[in-house]
Amino acid sequence: MAETTLIISSKNYSSWSLRGWLLVRMSGLPFKEQLISSDDPAAREELLLRSSSILVPCLIHEGVSVWDTLAIAEYLNELRPEARMYPEERTARARCRSISGEMHSGFSALRSSLPMNLRVHREGFPVWSSAQTDIDRVMTIWRECFNTWGGPFLFGERFTVADAMYAPVCTRFNTYDVKLDDASAAYSARILALPDMVEWTAAALLEEEKVAELEVEF
Repeated sequence: MAETTLIISSKNYSSWSLRGWLLVRMSGLPFKEQLISSDDPAAREELLLRSSSILVPCLIHEGVSVWDTLAIAEYLNELRPEARMYPEERTARARCRSISGEMHSGFSALRSSLPMNLRVHREGFPVWSSAQTDIDRVMTIWRECFNTWGGPFLFGERFTVADAMYAPVCTRFNTYDVKLDDASAAYSARILALPDMVEWTAAALLEEEKVAELEVEF
């Protein structure tokens, strides 16, 4: 089997790296990690939301480089159909792609106001109205999925691409003490307790690198 590499940046700060890592884990494809420093220009632009094109994470498989999280998801889904990364039913699969795309391209206020940082917990953190609008939208998406597909994940019993896309949001909600409705709080806790999330978080806590701009308390 050809060696597969996933290039990621900081496990503490990089929400896109977490998404890519969860997707590869979900696929069951053996891979090695290549961690690049937060001082690397591509990584820093991604972490500080200054890049118009997100180049990290990047999956390298059999000489093919895939560097967008949704492209990584689609590539892995074609490569490993037995992993069932998307729901099997057509309407559920369409909704999964839709809400994954919405996370991929939207929620800019949430991203900028509540940057991912697994090493801290900011109790009572003031959430600005624009970020709260994004938070409310996330909870609406989750509730609609639970009401339609019954949980415990967004599309029923299986963890899918959509759950991987929203997993970093769960870390943000935890870091910034965001108040959630009961169903959303239970889902967020469930995601954070997954073995892959526990493993990622443990590694993040061991990182020594700090990005000063992401450590500021507003």
